[in-house]
Amino acid sequence: MKKILFIFLVGLLANACTDGFEEANINPYEISSESLKQDNNDIGSYFPSLLSNIFGHQIEENLIAESFCDYMATPTPFVSGVNNTTYYITWNTYWNRIYNNLMSPSGQVIRKALDDDKEVFAAWAKLIRILGMSRLTTYHGPVIYTEYGQANAGYDSEADLYDAFFSDLDDIQAVFSANEDYPALKAFDASYDGSVAKWEMLVNSMRLKLAIRISEVAPELAKAEGEKAIADPAGLILSNTDNFEISLYGSDLYLAIICFQWNDTRMSAGMESFLVGLKDPRIDKYFQRVNNSSLVADHPDYPYKGIRNGAELVAKGDHTSYSLIAESFATVTERPYLAAAEVYFDLAEAALRGWDGAGDAAANYEAGVRASFEQWGAGGVDAYLADATSTPIDYNDVVYDNRGDGSINDFISRSTVTVAWDEAANNEVKLEKIITQKWIAGFTNPNEPWADFRRTGYPKLPHVYQNSSNGDWGVIPADDWIRRMPFVDGERQSNPEGVAAAVATMKGGDLISTRLWWDTGGSNF
Repeated sequence: MKKILFIFLVGLLANACTDGFEEANINPYEISSESLKQDNNDIGSYFPSLLSNIFGHQIEENLIAESFCDYMATPTPFVSGVNNTTYYITWNTYWNRIYNNLMSPSGQVIRKALDDDKEVFAAWAKLIRILGMSRLTTYHGPVIYTEYGQANAGYDSEADLYDAFFSDLDDIQAVFSANEDYPALKAFDASYDGSVAKWEMLVNSMRLKLAIRISEVAPELAKAEGEKAIADPAGLILSNTDNFEISLYGSDLYLAIICFQWNDTRMSAGMESFLVGLKDPRIDKYFQRVNNSSLVADHPDYPYKGIRNGAELVAKGDHTSYSLIAESFATVTERPYLAAAEVYFDLAEAALRGWDGAGDAAANYEAGVRASFEQWGAGGVDAYLADATSTPIDYNDVVYDNRGDGSINDFISRSTVTVAWDEAANNEVKLEKIITQKWIAGFTNPNEPWADFRRTGYPKLPHVYQNSSNGDWGVIPADDWIRRMPFVDGERQSNPEGVAAAVATMKGGDLISTRLWWDTGGSNF
């Protein structure tokens, strides 16, 4: 009897000790998985990284799109002066950034969000995918999108890819419009402070951007999608207060690092030609004046000096005294992805193409210029818009004047564009004005300007001085420009069948001379 009683008491004590054991042993200072779910941190914490990786850095952007669209140029003779900037492909890693740091983690986010019935987060992640992939395709052409994450995923042809973008934007917008009061994005949204309505505006503005991009190669689809964007009740980004800017999350702007810390980038000669020639007040918002007046003897009232892209370079120090970017870029906290000025210029082109609802081309053009001046804090917009005589200037690289060969790196401007709108001009002349101003306005965001340049031929930029292209990557004729980036070596080596199938959908081989789908090479109208 005593033995039975002892066993009973031990059991009773054991039960008393273990009741509430889980609660008693929870660390009150530790974040539990359940609390993460309640605060949406298990999903929302991914978004700053996803957004940050939409953009590239030096070898992914500055020495590719930013060089090819003539925003910046390097004073550094990398790889003995034969590299991307002279059309010999040396760096090609944007593909890896987008797939490793955006597509892969966003897939996890989408699956988890849908499993937890958080479809707004899933739609947000899908939109960020489009923001990144719509840039990547301007580098390579076909990319892996609709089948990404599947075994043996295939490349989407460019035509199929844009169909998928537009379809996905439909789905994303449907979710956003049904959840405009959704509060949970706020804690993770450094761009729009959780405003779903502003993300809807971005969806429409992205749809318009993509429609404009394919307007020559697929005019009926482009018109339908562009008109859908214009007519959507959520509206477009038409005010600088609604600009889509991506936070740097405490980091320095990539361009400030490359320019100020590494001394590897300076104003381009193309920017000097256009901004000085057009007497553009935005020039001192973009660049610093040079200290040596002999560098700007041909335009002393505008003491800014750029480097020709694909320049012949001997020593880095030869050109580091040329114009740096403005000091203000050292302290910026965010970077523009899509601003009101770009949307107005897209509307101006849409009006030229006769799209319903686009409004008046001249009014949109002038609104775009005004929005850009406001965005950059520049004055004098009225006089600028009225200037019908100033044109881009010729370029002289004075470094070589002092060495007895004044022709090296020099060029005669190919452009005679003026700022003032001319209603009597034909559509080609009007488009040149629109795209030239869109290019100027888009500074620090070179992806679409590079696409526009290939798509339209505007602005009329100079050719590279040193063209090192050859049979390794494709030959660029002396009177042409690089057209795309080749597929990355990792894909060429590990997925040759996929690359071959992708190339079969293109206008040529996996070469830098092959035009992308929307780069038709023909008339713009």
